Amino acid sequence: MSAETIDYQIMWSRLIAVVEEQATTLIRTAFSTSVREAGDLSAGLFDLRGRMMAQAVTGTPGHVNAMAESVLHFVEEIGRENVREGDVYLTNDPWLGTGHLHDVTMVTPSFRHGRHIGFFACTAHVVDIGGRGFGPDANDVFEEGLNIPITRFRDAGTISNIVVKFIRANVRAPDAVIGDLHSLEACNAAGDRRLQEMMNEFRIADLEGLSDFIIDTSRKATREPIAELPDGSYDNDMHVDGYDAPVHMKVRLHVEGDRLVADFAGTSGMSGLGVNVPMVYTRAYACYGLKCAIAPEVPNNTGSLEPFEITAPEGCILNARRPAPVSVRHVLGHLVPDVALGALHKCLPNAVPAEGASALWNIQISARPLDQDSGRSGAEMLLFNSGGTGARPSLDGLSATAFPSGVKTMSIEATEHTGPIVVWRKDLREGSGGAGAHRGGLGQTIEIEPREGYEFYFNAMFDRIENPARGRSGGRAGAAGNVALADGTKLRGKGRQKVPEGARLVLSLPGGGGYGNPAERPKEKVRADLTAGYISPEQAKADYGLDDL
Repeated sequence: MSAETIDYQIMWSRLIAVVEEQATTLIRTAFSTSVREAGDLSAGLFDLRGRMMAQAVTGTPGHVNAMAESVLHFVEEIGRENVREGDVYLTNDPWLGTGHLHDVTMVTPSFRHGRHIGFFACTAHVVDIGGRGFGPDANDVFEEGLNIPITRFRDAGTISNIVVKFIRANVRAPDAVIGDLHSLEACNAAGDRRLQEMMNEFRIADLEGLSDFIIDTSRKATREPIAELPDGSYDNDMHVDGYDAPVHMKVRLHVEGDRLVADFAGTSGMSGLGVNVPMVYTRAYACYGLKCAIAPEVPNNTGSLEPFEITAPEGCILNARRPAPVSVRHVLGHLVPDVALGALHKCLPNAVPAEGASALWNIQISARPLDQDSGRSGAEMLLFNSGGTGARPSLDGLSATAFPSGVKTMSIEATEHTGPIVVWRKDLREGSGGAGAHRGGLGQTIEIEPREGYEFYFNAMFDRIENPARGRSGGRAGAAGNVALADGTKLRGKGRQKVPEGARLVLSLPGGGGYGNPAERPKEKVRADLTAGYISPEQAKADYGLDDL
């Protein structure tokens, strides 16, 4: 190994620390609770051509992998010849950014001694973007909020007051939204400071050699395990709830040599409501799921993403055309890895998990005082909650864990601090994990009530209610989700609904599927599950044949 290669390897590792500090800055300064509490963000470094060199581990695949495409759109739209020191650019265009209007992507060119050397970029879900708010009920993207084209937030260091005024005039919480934008700007600035220090230490003037090394090495390391897969075509499909109609998702993996194509032809057409998915988001999560199984040790960058070719017919629900509503594109987008991994299981057995809850059970709450003249104010609150993951070939699934998004569950204390609600219950849901030699992860049960003198509306964006996570290799399905009031009144899994004063909303999150024949689960593990309250005595008998209770 040459001295140059060794230096590049060290610098590559240092870049991960650079972008992690970039992400940490965003978490510490953001106004949006989904960023501060859940880590719903991405941060990364890009070369002059807009190729992603390094990404922060903190963040979601939907943001990071989509951002790997979106920076290329910035480079094309702005033009490299028009990039000036002190510039900052932004967009929330769903088809050029990360899939819906609530995500703002900000790109800052990096200069060294007056010479342009690359870009820093970050994405975060902002507090509000106007329109109907975060929910699936819009009929087109124009109803969903303010669409900001790729534009200059700063021009050679001078902030665009026109852009700021337009944004402030179109959102419900202007101070918080503009605060989020400055947080994104600070995030990129922090990354640039650390990059300059690293370049001083290694005495390099640009990033071109390092970028080529990172991307070429990663591409080669990803193609090698693809080449070890048996050539052929492998199909899988999945039915999910959808909104106005059930959705059929279908994929065919075609493997030939070191080339892998995932084609989603046969998937349902677009919905009239906001569950549609722009192709950038479908590609982000399909790549993520496949890469996790095939090349998990290769760092994520343009080189490691390129070998996965993802296609879907334009106009299907996973490749939505403008101006389709896309606000909750994550619901179907988070299910894409399960679809792809189900096909991969047929050529790479004993390597991928059973299906999981997958889609986050996000809930947007709008609390309002019953007495409008009381002087008390309302509040907008966003909670992220997760069901169980699918069991793995050699391990149980993870309970109340976000896969594939990777975000954290938001703190109840922090959530209650932002508005007039009480969360009375938040615990693991007994019996929700699918039975198997390895048990599926458990969902959770959450009860939320408006405080005295308040009511709230909530935007439901839930799945796996009609179509629970399926088990694999003999494992059984996880429990389906359920939405209701505490008095038993059944509510819908999607759309805006009301919870009056004195009532409690009860969310029963779905569990993950089991893996392998339940009869093969060791009896001591069944007894341990029973003692911990993970399964009921009835399940211990019926699913696992445990009679000596």
